[in-house]
Amino acid sequence: MIVQQQGNQFLMMKQHDHAQISGELALQWKQKYLLRSKLREEADWAIGQHDRAWIPLDERPTWNEEKQQPYTFIDYPLEEKLAAYQRGIEEVAVESKYAGMLCSLHYQSFFSKDSEDQRIHAFIDNEERRREQLREAMKVEVPKDLYHTHFERLQFCDDLSLYICMQEPGVSKANELSWFKDGFRQSFDIAPDGIMPYWQDKEHVVLDPFPFETTFQVAIPYRIVQRKGIEGVGLRNAFDQAQLCERTVTFVPSL
Repeated sequence: MIVQQQGNQFLMMKQHDHAQISGELALQWKQKYLLRSKLREEADWAIGQHDRAWIPLDERPTWNEEKQQPYTFIDYPLEEKLAAYQRGIEEVAVESKYAGMLCSLHYQSFFSKDSEDQRIHAFIDNEERRREQLREAMKVEVPKDLYHTHFERLQFCDDLSLYICMQEPGVSKANELSWFKDGFRQSFDIAPDGIMPYWQDKEHVVLDPFPFETTFQVAIPYRIVQRKGIEGVGLRNAFDQAQLCERTVTFVPSL
């Protein structure tokens, strides 16, 4: 769950909804820089499905007593999160081995091999074995540079979707989350030095350089959940009863 606290209420967005937006971004990618192919179709699909691990968790949002707010994808209890990650990767890999490889690498990238937590070590080891098994089962040699580009594009689309979902529309660059202030970390042929985003106003986001074919719009579904409602009927019921809302963001190139 993506959660923004706003006084006595919480703006809440499901992870899979955010991932679906990521998938829309992937489909808009400039064809000149990544031609259509069976592998690209699978990579695009992976981007839209990369957070399906969260579908069952977001159906039953839980309360973080320490922070006095709903758990988010950042602070969700590790053991349950790792189990969900593995389940989500398995579901993706059933449909596409290549998509499973990309999602596995994406989730593993959240963790350091230097961690002292044995649960993380076990997760990393398991995912490295999984990717090797999937690679062998594909029986197709994917060029390393293409694999890297598909992975970087997954992470970029994920980051750009988070950029519009985790922040208040129209926020100034100075007040952006630290994740995004210096631009996105990925580089591409079209953007060897990375891509810089900023809000032009509450409905438009500028990208420099612009990696997409044309200006386009995405819709972000969310719910506003009142703290009073949570205290009255519990978080899960309050979330289910909250009205589903939507706002739009249009991506535009810099002038």
